[in-house]
Amino acid sequence: MKSMSLYVDLDTWLTRMHPFTKLCYIATAIAASLIGGKLWVFGVFIGISLGMLVSGKIIKKVFPLIAFSFTILITIFLIHGLFNHENVTLLFAAGPLRFYREGMLYALRISCNVLNMLLAFAVFVLTTRPAELVEDLEQIGFSPKIGYVISSVFQIVPQMSGTMNTILDAQRSRGMETEGSLLTRAKSFLPLISPVVMSSLTNTRERAIALEIRGFEAGEKKTYLRDSSMKTVDRALCVCMVVLLAAAVAVRVML
Repeated sequence: MKSMSLYVDLDTWLTRMHPFTKLCYIATAIAASLIGGKLWVFGVFIGISLGMLVSGKIIKKVFPLIAFSFTILITIFLIHGLFNHENVTLLFAAGPLRFYREGMLYALRISCNVLNMLLAFAVFVLTTRPAELVEDLEQIGFSPKIGYVISSVFQIVPQMSGTMNTILDAQRSRGMETEGSLLTRAKSFLPLISPVVMSSLTNTRERAIALEIRGFEAGEKKTYLRDSSMKTVDRALCVCMVVLLAAAVAVRVML
């Protein structure tokens, strides 16, 4: 059965790491970079995230996300390099287009921030089983409703992608042209919208009924098959990241 999440089922040190440790890394990578505000700080955490993805054998899964983000980042560079209100120093010219140093640096900072967040979340999403994360949250006292929302967020993208592929195959079998020029692809995309939306609403209703049948709203205390306690290594890593974040705050305040 096809997995309904972005989780990659590999037995690596990243998948064995406790979900809370990876959440702590996300918070540290994003907050410390923003607090530091320097390009080299963003570069350090981007390098760490890339190293984790490579060692976790999931770097190939991140390439499509990075490729998609670059289309947005290029737009940011064009807008700020040309039209930023602080532009003064001419950096280079390409025909009638004049790019300025201030706008390019501002765009570079935004791009590094976006890439840093993307890679940090990729470390978490691709190596964390949603069911285990929800179970860990419930064991420490979070409401099952919050766990259900988080689980749905993890599943919505692959679920809608799978539904769209199924509907697209059905449309092809009925003779619809789905390949060719950009106009042909656009025409084939429009008939997909309504079935995908209606299918998502139907799946949501069916899931709600299934949860109620299984006692989702029951007030009784639940039992769990898996022990979610953090290992010593996970606790040590979390402490180190908290100390690092506190040090970043202290350095920023003193400077």
